[in-house]
Amino acid sequence: MRVLSAATLLTAAVVLTACTAAASPTASSSSDASHGLTTVTAGKLTIATGQPAYSPWVIDDKPQSGEGFEAAVAYAVATKLGFAKKDVVWTRTTFDSAIAPGPKDFDLNIQQFTITDKRKQAVDFSSPYYTTAQAIVTTKSSPAASITTLAGLRSVKIGVATGTTTYTLLQKVVGGSNIQVFNSNDDAVLALKSGQVDAIATDLPTAFYLADAEVKNGVVSGQFSDSSGGDQFGFVLPKGSPNTAKVSAAVDAITKDGELAAITKKWLSTTVNVPDFN
Repeated sequence: MRVLSAATLLTAAVVLTACTAAASPTASSSSDASHGLTTVTAGKLTIATGQPAYSPWVIDDKPQSGEGFEAAVAYAVATKLGFAKKDVVWTRTTFDSAIAPGPKDFDLNIQQFTITDKRKQAVDFSSPYYTTAQAIVTTKSSPAASITTLAGLRSVKIGVATGTTTYTLLQKVVGGSNIQVFNSNDDAVLALKSGQVDAIATDLPTAFYLADAEVKNGVVSGQFSDSSGGDQFGFVLPKGSPNTAKVSAAVDAITKDGELAAITKKWLSTTVNVPDFN
């Protein structure tokens, strides 16, 4: 009876182990030996972005085209990771859900995520692929619209939000009594609309938004080459992703070989006609 009981218990243990293994939640990712990554879908790299994704980050809300700064960066990184363009799969997420704790249905997410210590508690970040520049927003009819030099900016009234990196930079490279300080970007925008100032200064991503959505006949007339103190953008990955180091290495590679600089110049300067003030 003891022998039979032992055998029965052994059989039960094997069955229980098998059932437990089958019932355990498995990650939706799968190992992809050909690329050395663990991805949502074997042989594919799933990249998420916003819905919609705006120009100049993604042109015409079509990241699969590779047109736009972040779409181009995504494909450049995918290539460094060993993925052909046809093996990149795009999906969409909201900004907040992407940086919230919990499982993800993407391998990478790119939609102007500023790297912060607080966010690092919930997700991983790659090396930065962009440091925000500061820029000038004005209207097509403003005297500020045609100014191309730092010296020229001293001849117009510029609004800026207090306590921002933009304000610090503006004081450094422009200075002068023509700078008017406001409590927020919203207040500065109102001052521009009312004619109290000729232009406003803010970070480049915000400048694109304001010129497109908030300021009638708005234009981003130029950007500052000095990006010291600017926020850094990185790819978001699931917390503890085994791919984070490899993605960072890919970002570092396109930075080192000059490809990232060429992409930045094309999509955040030349294409959108936002030259550097000199």
